Amino acid sequence: MDISVIIPVFNEEKNIPLLYARLNDTVRKICTTYEYIFVNDGSADASMQVIRSLAETDDSVKFIDFSRNFGHQIAVTAGLAKAKGQAVVIIDADLQDPPELIEPLYRKMQAGYEVVYAKRRSREGESFMKKWTAKMFYRLLSRMTAISIPLDTGDYRIIHQKVVQMLNRMPEQQKFIRGQIAWVGFRQTFLEYDRQARHAGTTGYSYAKMLKFAIDGITSFSDVPLKFATISGFVVSGVAFIEILYALHSRLITKDYEPGWASILISILFLGGIQLMSIGIIGEYLSRISTNVKNRPLYVINETNIE
Repeated sequence: MDISVIIPVFNEEKNIPLLYARLNDTVRKICTTYEYIFVNDGSADASMQVIRSLAETDDSVKFIDFSRNFGHQIAVTAGLAKAKGQAVVIIDADLQDPPELIEPLYRKMQAGYEVVYAKRRSREGESFMKKWTAKMFYRLLSRMTAISIPLDTGDYRIIHQKVVQMLNRMPEQQKFIRGQIAWVGFRQTFLEYDRQARHAGTTGYSYAKMLKFAIDGITSFSDVPLKFATISGFVVSGVAFIEILYALHSRLITKDYEPGWASILISILFLGGIQLMSIGIIGEYLSRISTNVKNRPLYVINETNIE
């Protein structure tokens, strides 16, 4: 198998036929053996019916149908576990990432790279807030992690089969695949492109899901939040010690003080806020440890045509 194309799907019934046609126009020009792996992530529309109809007429169309929605990163993970191609492409079904870019990505890989990712030069059809939060997240993450995670990139990329094999050996529940690929190493490069607006439908990535995704990325590849909790404890203790010295000086030496509850309340609220924040940060890490210790399967397959 030359190329496997992994396509996570969530309510994309209007986009799948056009995506399939454009994939065929591109992939058939660069190789003779290929497969399309559609991973239906609990779609509520007719996405699965459309995929089944394509599979009935084209043996290269494979599908994995989840029992419910498990999330984008888990859907990609399921596709990686089944991909047989020497080169594996990850692309979303919304047509924001042009399938035609697969050809230059593939040619770049043939030049000796194991990972070639698509870097967004511009992003059409997205709100200012979404662009700004994404930009800030990637820059914050790059400062907090020891590995170099490329800025302004999504999951759209082509990777060698040996990278896929390494990813399949990473069992953690909270997946952040672009970070995992950066961690694996090997020779990596990029191609820039202009991201288009969604062809049809609405995005499945709400701000709540984006926040969860950001937390997963940070906690998976950085211990900076834990260090922040520790440093905050020292800082607050230092401030409290200074306040004690000031209170003793005012009470015993200058005799210039006003009895009251304002300073006490401020101190209690300040200390309580820091403590709760620190406990919350530690709780996030403990929650992830607990989830991984349970060793539950990442996903449940309802139906598949992949042997």
